[in-house]
Amino acid sequence: MIDEVRRRMAEEGIDALVLRSSPDFRYLGGRDDGHDGYLVLTGEGPPAAAAGPREAAALVPAAARRIGVDPEMRARELFSLRVDAELVLASSVLAPLRLRRGPAEVAATGRAAAAADAVLLAARGLAWFGATERAMARRLRAALAEAGCEETLSVLVAAGEHTALPRHAACDRVINPGDALLVSVCGRWDGHCAEVARVFAVAEPPEDFEAMYSVVLSAQRAALDAVRPGVTAAEVGRAAREVIDGSGYGEYAGRRPGRGVGRSHEEGPWLVPGDGTVLEPGTTVCLEPAIYLPELFGARVADVVVCAPEGGRRLGSLPWELCVLEH
Repeated sequence: MIDEVRRRMAEEGIDALVLRSSPDFRYLGGRDDGHDGYLVLTGEGPPAAAAGPREAAALVPAAARRIGVDPEMRARELFSLRVDAELVLASSVLAPLRLRRGPAEVAATGRAAAAADAVLLAARGLAWFGATERAMARRLRAALAEAGCEETLSVLVAAGEHTALPRHAACDRVINPGDALLVSVCGRWDGHCAEVARVFAVAEPPEDFEAMYSVVLSAQRAALDAVRPGVTAAEVGRAAREVIDGSGYGEYAGRRPGRGVGRSHEEGPWLVPGDGTVLEPGTTVCLEPAIYLPELFGARVADVVVCAPEGGRRLGSLPWELCVLEH
């Protein structure tokens, strides 16, 4: 893998990479133990660890004229490097390589997806009626920690009209019978990320909700069927979007039906028009088609999927059918 990274560095004219604690850092073997640390990769030897940016700069060859720096590096870190060289993003080297995930990485992402699935599966047995969104979000965060989650990246609990807000933050709204519930969890396990989202209904779904939800499920199936080696990210996204557009809900569709997931919870490829990234065996994506009807309700289904030689394969197993919770 290091040889491939160095080949890409040569193609990009980059003499060294300087990475901070981040997905790229973990990709090159850096230990993410909660403390800031740095890795430096040059033309020779294994990646070298450094405690701080100045120590990292000391590991960069004096003759280096172009250095790839971590996209997550802060301004003060960049100034602290104090190197006489052009600074460019290390993602020009590492992003294409991270799309090609080997069997071990796919298996690790699968374990993360299974852990996220288990949290939402257990959530179906919680007492939702009468609780607030905020209280249930706290319970899900605790469940993620119990599931061995290293970092909770997002938890969404939205009830009723709030399910139509894609970026809703849990509040003190009380969950009542007849509410739709949009619930998602996203976290990192053993350096790999996964997100899963499902819709519940308390006692009974709202009027006309099931018809809209069936469209989201059809879009999810279409996107999954479209995943296979050789197709582009844009083609997979189009498969989902065509289902939603054909149903008449096109103007209410979520902004994207999916994105890459792996060592980061949001990375390429992006399943949107114009992304010509060709899927390869081992590419992992989060399929997440959604419909949001303002002031009424919304639905999103999210699953981690791997592009396998035979086509798309879900890495989780959480059921798709609408779960109606007893109140």
